[in-house]
Order: sequence, then C-alpha cells, then structure tokens
Amino acid sequence: MSNKYKNSHMTDHVSYYFKSEWHILLIITISGLIYNIGLLAGPWFEGRMTGCLVDILGGNAVFTDMLTLVICYVVSIAVVQISRYIKRFYVRRFSNNVNRNMKEVLYNSLVHKTRLQLHEEGAGDILTKAILDVDDCAEGMRKFTTEIFDTGVALTAYAGMLLFYDWRLALISMIFPPVSYILAEKMKVVVQKTGAEYKVQSGKLSAATLDRAGNAVTYRVYGCEQERKQAYEDNLSAYERSAVRANIWGTAFPPIYCVISLAGVIFILYFGSRNVLGMGWKSWNIAALTTFVSCFAKLSEKSSHAAKLFNAVHKAQVSWKRIKPLMKYEEYKEADKKVKCDNLDINGLTFAYPGSSNIFENVTLNAKKGDIIGVTGAVASGKSTFGKVFLCEYPYNGSIKINGDELDKLDDTRKAGLVAYLGHDPELFNDTVKNNILMGENADITPLLNAVCFEDEVNDMENGQDTMIGNTGVRLSGGQAKRLALARTLCHKKPLIILDDPFSALDKQTEEDVFNNMKKYTSDSIVILISHRLYLFPQMAKVVWIDNGKAEAGTHEEIMKKCPKYAALYNEQKGGETDAR
Repeated sequence: MSNKYKNSHMTDHVSYYFKSEWHILLIITISGLIYNIGLLAGPWFEGRMTGCLVDILGGNAVFTDMLTLVICYVVSIAVVQISRYIKRFYVRRFSNNVNRNMKEVLYNSLVHKTRLQLHEEGAGDILTKAILDVDDCAEGMRKFTTEIFDTGVALTAYAGMLLFYDWRLALISMIFPPVSYILAEKMKVVVQKTGAEYKVQSGKLSAATLDRAGNAVTYRVYGCEQERKQAYEDNLSAYERSAVRANIWGTAFPPIYCVISLAGVIFILYFGSRNVLGMGWKSWNIAALTTFVSCFAKLSEKSSHAAKLFNAVHKAQVSWKRIKPLMKYEEYKEADKKVKCDNLDINGLTFAYPGSSNIFENVTLNAKKGDIIGVTGAVASGKSTFGKVFLCEYPYNGSIKINGDELDKLDDTRKAGLVAYLGHDPELFNDTVKNNILMGENADITPLLNAVCFEDEVNDMENGQDTMIGNTGVRLSGGQAKRLALARTLCHKKPLIILDDPFSALDKQTEEDVFNNMKKYTSDSIVILISHRLYLFPQMAKVVWIDNGKAEAGTHEEIMKKCPKYAALYNEQKGGETDAR
C-alpha cells in the first residue's frame, strides 16, 4: 500500500479516490477543456465552409478562401483530437489507479478479518466483491470523469453557441434533452434493483463454481456428479436471467434517450428556415442554419450520453454499497514479539457457539512455560473447539489469563504475537517445501526437518527442499503434510502453541520421535496438544478430558481415576495396535 493510504481513515468515501488522483485529474481537466471547447470549431467551420461554397458558386469568393478555411479547420481538429487523446489516456490511467487502490484497500480489509467473518461472508460473494464490484465502481468513476467534460462542458459550450445564434429557437429546441434526463433518473430504482440481483447471483455462481471444482472428485466417487451438474446449471441459468434483466435497461433505453433529445430538430427546421427567408426572429444565411443544425445534433448526442451516464452511475452505486463496509483501511501492525506466556491460568472456561448449547463447561487448569497439555475426548466432543477458543474468534465465558492478563482483552498485536495455531487440516501453499516452512524468512530448514522426521523424505524428492508440493500439499501424503505444517509452526514458534491432532497420520515410532523433538523445541512455550491417540498422554503435564459437555482437567493419573471412559480408552490403546495408516 502506498504512503497516501497509510494514515487515511477516508477510504470508505468515493471522494477519497478522486482526491488521491488530483494530479491526474488536473491533466484531464486541462486537456478536457481544450478538447470540448475546441469541438465548437467543427460546427462553426462547417457552416463557414458551406457559406463559402455558396459564395464560390455565386462568384463572391475564390478557391483560396475555401483552402484557408480548410487548413484552419484541419489544424483546429488536430489540436482537438490531440487533446482528446491526452484526456482519454489519463482518464484510463485514473480508472486503473482507482481500481488498483480499491483492490488494495479491499485486500487489506479481508486479511484483517477473522476466519469466521470470511466464512460468513461467503467465498463466492467475496470473489464477486473483490473483482466484479470493484471493477464496476472504477468503471462508473471513469465514465463520470469522462462525461464531466465530454458531456457537461460540451453541452454548456453547445448550448451557449445555440443561444448566441438565436436564443428563442435555442430555448424551444432544448426543451427535449432534459426529458431524457428525467426518464433516466426515473429508471434509477429499476437499474439498482436489477443490478443488485445480478450481483447476488454472481456471488452464488462463484460459490457454486468453487464447490464444483473443489469437490469434483468426491461428487464423482459418490455418484453425485450429475446432480451437482444440474444444480450448477440452475445457478448458471439464474445468473444469465439476472444478467439479462440488469443489462437490458442499460441497452434498451439509450436509443430512446437519443430520439427524445433530437425531437427539437422539428422546430429548428421550421423556425430556422423562416430565419433564412428573413421572416423569423433572426436574419440567417445558409451557413448560420447549417451551423445551428450541426451544433444541435451534437448537443443532442451528448444529451443521450448524459442519460446513459445516469444508468452507469446507478450501477456503480449498487457495487459501492456492497463493498463499502469492506473499504475501511486498517493499518497493518506487526505482531508483538515481546509478549510472554510464562503462566496460563484457565478458570471456569465455558464455550458455546451463538444460539447453541454449551460444548464444554467449567474447564479449570493452570500451566507454566514448558508444559504440554493434552486434550482428548470422544468423537465430536469439542476437542478442536477447545483449541480454537484461544484464537478468540468467538466470545467465551470464564477466564483465560496469560501472565495475569485476560486473553480476550489483549490487543490484536499481542494476540498475534502470542498464539500459534496448527489446525486439523494443514494449510499448505502451492510453493516449495522450503517456502512453506519459512514463509518469507531466510534460514536453514534442515534442523526443522530433522525435528519432524521429514529430512530423508525431502532429500529423496526430485528437487529436495525446492520441490513444489502442489496446492494444499496435494503431492504429499497425509503424514508428510502434517509434518511439514508442524515444521512451519515450530519455525514461527509462539509462547502459546495450539496443535490439533498433528500426529494422526503418523506411525507410533515416528510420532514418539517427533513428540520428543517437539518438547525440546517448545521448552520455552506452553503447548496445547489435541489428540485422540493417548499413549503419549502420561508424558503430558496436564490432561483435559471432554465428554458430553463436561470437562475434567488434571494429571494423567488424576484423569485415569476420575474418568472411567478415559481410563478404558487409554488401556485399550495401550494394549492394542495403535499404529495408524
């Protein structure tokens, strides 16, 4: 983000984007004034040349008079067209800059949102807003900037010229263009309504496309492909219908606007001919009539453009209303790397998603630096939810204190510097093994690969640490993906580390080796390790057992005595084969 945005709190105002490009708008203004005022030269020279031709035929002028007019006409047109080129070039540059800057602000807003907020927004809707809505806003601003000169200034100039030639006839003939403006304004509600419906359907289509692409294999395996194809076709049909309804108002009415604006030519032909015959309000020759008709035709054309501009602005307003809540620029703040977690005190921790019953309640425990806390329970008991509580995406009841400070009261920079989270499904990028671990830093990853027992496998890959792993780590096995994500977590270690089932795809011996290495790496952190495999739990400083909304916390021995289900599960795993996959 450029410096002009860093301290701004006005990025959710359209005027901000005009002000930020003032230097480009100044060039547009100067070239636009030259171009549009220069347009008056066309009708004037056309009238003069028509009159000169009549005089030549009548013997009152010679060829050199016409040649002089033609040369002056060509020079004036050249100046006008050069100014037009400059204006259009910088208008397009203005539009591109606005588009880029809006997308920067939108991106900044999205990366500051929580996973929950992004999920509620919807991936399809976010894509539509980030691409289509911003493009429509920038295009609306481009058309507005263009038509301020090509229509506003030109209309004023043409109107002035018409008034100069015959103000009475000018007023009569110019009654009709405002009618087209009124009609365009009356269409505002329809344009905005159909435009909003189109945006909604566009978001749904984007979501359906992502769903089809992301889950194609699953649908195929379970025989749902035909059903999903039909659902996608339904989405596509709804999108097409909404697009037709949204666009028809922008394409069907401009010809009508033009016809309405040109209706005044009837009065010009009648009263103008009277002026030429010496029976009207003014005494005209054929050159004056030609100039007046030509000037009015251009004024009418510009009037229809103004009506079209109204529709374009209405469409842009729909898009702006959709993205405005996301257009507040938030200054990026680095995570506080000085935050500590020497002591973790949890007292009466209870959690429920909004509108739901408690998932677990009254968890109480304390831990100190270097402790590993094991969290387990029955299937769907809330183990993963317990880990996510520390991300503060939802409010919790009870207390979580870090060195005496309540977790949800800490500012965002301290939270970002405090908690590292590795979810159940590793988030890997279509990049190299090395870049997936370092995330932009410069270091040797060999010790980290050793710590997660992954070095030999990486060395056997075609490009070693520079091997591309594919989107979401598709080229890796489940165990490899888990270990790579764990290496990244250890590389960017935080005082409080949440690990959700990091060993689920590992065999028992590899799990023990990784666990022992991890203990050394995290000796100055507190680790909350969520797992359904219990044979390492005797080595945990504390254990949390969650079942049917109830939670018990204590040492492994204490939980063995308090919770028969935990004891039975531990003894079953200890006595049987626990190697996985």
